[in-house]
Amino acid sequence: MAKKIKQQPIEELRMVMARLRGPDGCPWDRQQNHESIKLNSIEEVYELVDAIESGNDEEMLEELGDLLLQVVFHAQMAEERGSFNFDQIVQTITDKLIRRHPHVFGDVVVEDVDGVWDQWEAIKLSEKSGKPNERKSVFDGIPRHLPALMRAHEFVKKGRKRGLLPKGRKSNSKSKKHLGEELYRLVQRAQTNGWQAEALLRAEIGRREKSLRKKEKARQ
Repeated sequence: MAKKIKQQPIEELRMVMARLRGPDGCPWDRQQNHESIKLNSIEEVYELVDAIESGNDEEMLEELGDLLLQVVFHAQMAEERGSFNFDQIVQTITDKLIRRHPHVFGDVVVEDVDGVWDQWEAIKLSEKSGKPNERKSVFDGIPRHLPALMRAHEFVKKGRKRGLLPKGRKSNSKSKKHLGEELYRLVQRAQTNGWQAEALLRAEIGRREKSLRKKEKARQ
């Protein structure tokens, strides 16, 4: 009997995925495509967040595996249609990390975290310049499908970094709790009136984004 060659864990996972998608594989896995499983990644990320907040390493281990499965699944489907494969995904992110950290892998000097952020954004903009996914605005990099509160946070952060919004003043630790209570009361108020707080905030972000994009364009 031939001796079984032990595979590295990631290679074994890729082989299992390829088998599931193969002619003699699983009917469910075989009929999936990028579109049909796209929301699975969102669900897995939220489950990972729950695991991290629980402080349970065993749960975190499992959820990280579930999230990795989504990457391997999409990579397998892309490889089948001759687009890209898992190795290219790994190489792409590795190259990106090196390229966007010249203060670590090069001779660039940055003073603080803000300097790192500014450098990262500048490099990202130059990388995408002239490409179909070129980001002409600082707001282009904010995912459209983020929950409204998360989208608002990123919108304000990027707007402030670009000088399009005022910095604001920091509050003390007591104000943190009060702000949480205020946010909750706003949700209650919306629900009382039959409104969706998520939809209201998303609409408000849309209105402000149009205004700030005009302001940003006028500066360029």
